[in-house]
Amino acid sequence: MGIAERKERQKAGLRDQILAAARRIVLAGGYGALTMRKIADAIEYSPGTIYLHFKSREEIALELCRAGFAMLLGALAPAAAVPDPVERVREIARRYTAFAMSEPETYRLIFMDDPAFMREVFGDGAEGDEDPGADSYAFLEQTVAQCIAAGAFRPIDTRRAAQLLWAGVHGVASLKISCDEMMDGDAIEIVDAMSDALLTGFLTR
Repeated sequence: MGIAERKERQKAGLRDQILAAARRIVLAGGYGALTMRKIADAIEYSPGTIYLHFKSREEIALELCRAGFAMLLGALAPAAAVPDPVERVREIARRYTAFAMSEPETYRLIFMDDPAFMREVFGDGAEGDEDPGADSYAFLEQTVAQCIAAGAFRPIDTRRAAQLLWAGVHGVASLKISCDEMMDGDAIEIVDAMSDALLTGFLTR
């Protein structure tokens, strides 16, 4: 291994350490607890070293959120193989919920943390950047559009229908994470029932 390659590997390793420490801090205390000093203390480096990799805590927060949404997008991706768009909507809902149940800390980080964290994250991305969060939502909206185009859904506003479906699934997932005792039954069974209830209103009579 050459010197340049070794330096690049060390740089990437330190960057990963910074993100891992930042994630622990945010999960423990919310976005307000995240500071460059705390990250530096956690990895035993100077704050100046952190600034060599990230210009601000907002940039770190954006990277954390993107990583979480990339995990979500990967969890949803297999639903694309379902040929029937209505059944694909149901499969997206199941996979979204399964992700939340299997990765509750990540789900809290990207959807249920300090609102200030989410404002910073979603307000800081540059146009044209990869955005797995937007891609995850777009997958649902595109599937709804296909349901309408196929005549399976009555003529409805695509964006509004997708938002209602997302709100319903997110509601089930977040309630199961935050107050499971209030939600009787398995999360997937509940989200199936919720999907059926919403889809009944969308389906062509």
